[in-house]
Amino acid sequence: MSKTTASDPAPSAAEDQELGDAGSQLSTAPKEDAPNLPALGVIGWARWFWRQLTSMRVALLLLLLLSLGAIPGSLIPQSGQDETKVADFRKGNPTLGDVYDKLGLFHVYSSVWFSAIYILLFVSLIGCIVPRTWQFVGQLRGLPPGAPRRLNRLPAHTTWRTTAEPEQVHQAALALLKKRRFRTHLTGGAVAAEKGYLRELGNLVFHIALIVMLIAFAWGQLFKSEGNKLVVEGDGFSNTLTQYDDFKSGNLFTSDDLVPFSFNLKKFTGTYERTGPNKGTPRVYKADITYSSGAYGKDENDTVEVNHPLEIGDSKVYLVSHGYAPVITVRDAKGKVVFDDAVPLLPLDANVTSSGVVKVLDGYRNAQGKKEQLGFNAFFVPTFGGHASGTMLSQFPALDNPLLALSAYHGDLGADSGIPQSVYQMDRTNMKEFKDSQGKLFKKLLKPGETMKLPNGAGSVTFGKDIKEWAGFQVVQQPGSGWALAGALAAIGGLAASLFIQRRRVWVRAVKGADGVTVVEMAGLGRSESAKVPEELGHLAGDLYEQAPGAPDPDTPADSPDPAQEPGTETPVPAEGAEK
Repeated sequence: MSKTTASDPAPSAAEDQELGDAGSQLSTAPKEDAPNLPALGVIGWARWFWRQLTSMRVALLLLLLLSLGAIPGSLIPQSGQDETKVADFRKGNPTLGDVYDKLGLFHVYSSVWFSAIYILLFVSLIGCIVPRTWQFVGQLRGLPPGAPRRLNRLPAHTTWRTTAEPEQVHQAALALLKKRRFRTHLTGGAVAAEKGYLRELGNLVFHIALIVMLIAFAWGQLFKSEGNKLVVEGDGFSNTLTQYDDFKSGNLFTSDDLVPFSFNLKKFTGTYERTGPNKGTPRVYKADITYSSGAYGKDENDTVEVNHPLEIGDSKVYLVSHGYAPVITVRDAKGKVVFDDAVPLLPLDANVTSSGVVKVLDGYRNAQGKKEQLGFNAFFVPTFGGHASGTMLSQFPALDNPLLALSAYHGDLGADSGIPQSVYQMDRTNMKEFKDSQGKLFKKLLKPGETMKLPNGAGSVTFGKDIKEWAGFQVVQQPGSGWALAGALAAIGGLAASLFIQRRRVWVRAVKGADGVTVVEMAGLGRSESAKVPEELGHLAGDLYEQAPGAPDPDTPADSPDPAQEPGTETPVPAEGAEK
């Protein structure tokens, strides 16, 4: 009679001692011995602290703290990203702003406490991985441990009698287990086999991948650069610091790290949904450019679209915004052209209602021949709804009915003071308003091709028929992003392997009984409680039983039927659905 059974999943302490090496090293996790507190000295406490720091639970705790610490960086304005929002927050919340300043919440990712968590997590992972890696390498170079003395004490075991010789059973077991991709060898009169090393490999890959991600993240933050540039159709850009409208970078970034390239914006194309609930939503949103890489690179044509950046070396050029640049021509009192250029205006809403300023800094003389500077507040709508609409807001983002509103000033714009100014704002401190016949601010609505004459023969302003478009580009250079992606994918794969693959061992022992008949014992042991070990052992025992079939019991007559067919007798038959 034979039977495959599954006993208690976890052997007791006494049974662990009995199993010996057979039940050990199913995991590369380091053993955690309770410290002998009364005997601890400085070295003892240092070892205890190191063991705690490199333990799995502390690593998970630090990972949790790192995730929680990143939350304020998403909710609170960061000084490295938007200084204006930070200043507005401090102005509106002075007390809370001071608290945030002391806690480093305006620069979370470079704060002392976030860096401390980051470094401790890094050290914890390194200290955890190195010994486990060496231990795992040692296990791979070694052989599965020999069978314990009493196989029937293992969680899953089976036994039967056979007429085959012990050597035949062992050879059949070796061939069967190797076919099932077990590492096997014959030792101590029994076949020892082991499988599931990918579990520990996946565990190590997961932790190594976390380190790769941490290094990639740190490298990217230290050497990253990010700049924005507004380019009008027909104009170009060269990747130098002076060409950017705004620029920010990591602490170790230098101007020499910029990838040398340049491009010209040939044409921006934008089409929009005309009807339905998605009216005004872009359908086509692209910028046709000509670019060259390096100082003497050959010109090449390309198209930059949303989520389809231009990649040049380590730099990526993204299309992030769009607007209009009306062509403005300004003449002085004698009719001389003193300004003729496309003026980019910044959009205020989804329908590209835009505003900005026109500054005439040099060359203008008033009716008395005196040098002055001119400034115009500009308000532009690509689709004017008509005076009946009662609003000066665009009704659609395309150029269906463009209209430009200008209000005029003269005097000193303060451009020569040495204080940096925004090209989209006008300092009216030393500026005077042009007055209309009623003594109010002189302003006028212009359609393409129309001209506004300034009061008292001071000159004129023409809104050109050619309305250009501009595109906003963001140039990003962040090394390490590829490594971070590879680390994330490896971490997912390693975690899946460590969760779904089980490390287990199987032993097969065949010895001659007192009556000269071979007794076969099979047993399996897994790292943790699982139905897979007894099930797999049943399949293996069924296949081995076919090569070493059962023998009659000593008390059964020779002419009796096969004991495997007797009622109440169980044989190691594979489970339903098992492969043969």
